[in-house]
Amino acid sequence: MKGLRRLIFLALLVAIGLVLSIIEAMMPLPFIAPGAKLGLSNIVILITLVVFSYRDALVTGILKSILFTLATGSVTSLFYSLSGSIFSLMVMYLIYEHFSNVFSLIGVSIFGAMAHNFAQVLVASLMLGNIKIFSYLPVLQLTSIFTGYFVGLTSNYAVKHMQKSIDKIYH
Repeated sequence: MKGLRRLIFLALLVAIGLVLSIIEAMMPLPFIAPGAKLGLSNIVILITLVVFSYRDALVTGILKSILFTLATGSVTSLFYSLSGSIFSLMVMYLIYEHFSNVFSLIGVSIFGAMAHNFAQVLVASLMLGNIKIFSYLPVLQLTSIFTGYFVGLTSNYAVKHMQKSIDKIYH
């Protein structure tokens, strides 16, 4: 896909990612891991990685993080969002490129969710100057299995239908 249509698709994905982030920020999740989120905007990042490219997914993730910070006014969330988004994308790209014969998009997404949590705990540890915060990581990693499964399942469905739509447009 080239030109203006590609740019429009990517702009829509950034907008969808932003909306999902805002909705997710408003949802209280009363379960064992305070601060844990479903990672709904990661659906957009994974879709962009599969349908477009690593570079496009990176730009989408960065733009979504910046726009989310502007929309919410929480500057500290930018550090968490960017670190999680970039590190999870790197891990998802490596798994998708080199191990897609072993892992489905669900597996790719679970690895991405775990990387996202690790990056955010690392940033929190650096910002707070306290390494003990890593004791919370196992709880987050356990929740990332479930959230990663959901994100991967949703992404898998969306990618199949997006590919059909894109093929109809260009063929």
